[in-house]
Amino acid sequence: MTNPYEKCPVFENENYLIRYIDASDAPDLLLVYSDEKAVPFFNSDNCGGDDFHMTQLEHVQGAIKAWHEEYERKGFVRWSVIDKNIRQVIGTIELFNRRAEDYFNDCGLLRLDLGSDYEREEIIFEILSLITQPTFTMFDCRMIATKVPPFASQRKMAVEQLGFTVSQEKLIGGHDGKAYTDYYVLTQM
Repeated sequence: MTNPYEKCPVFENENYLIRYIDASDAPDLLLVYSDEKAVPFFNSDNCGGDDFHMTQLEHVQGAIKAWHEEYERKGFVRWSVIDKNIRQVIGTIELFNRRAEDYFNDCGLLRLDLGSDYEREEIIFEILSLITQPTFTMFDCRMIATKVPPFASQRKMAVEQLGFTVSQEKLIGGHDGKAYTDYYVLTQM
């Protein structure tokens, strides 16, 4: 698999397409990021207090621009998740290899933001099944971690089905030194 910062890969099956985020995704993503029921599921750990609740198109457009800039700096990759049945962007996935002085060093940190209608075990499993195993080679990491808040029962069942297990380790924020919890990890088989 190629370096995702040189050529961003595309993943798909009959229901979902995962491809590099595009500025034209902003109107669809406004529906996701303004969805008050979805906001608590977003992982905003170590993001300077931003909860990614965006209610104006300009804010989403600004976020996409920032995500493009971060990609150019090789900070992280942000993909759009498209429901092929309705031809609409229903969320995003962010991935990067985290370098840190804690347990989550050399870790593919995966953030999944979905509209609340898609916060269901079978959907999350299907989407993450497309990208989880390729993450190990794409980002040359020893494990993958994703945050699963205690109330996210559907997400928990999906990641456990993929082989993730709960970690008691804390992720220490690089910006604020804060300890973050509720991470599930998957090690390469």
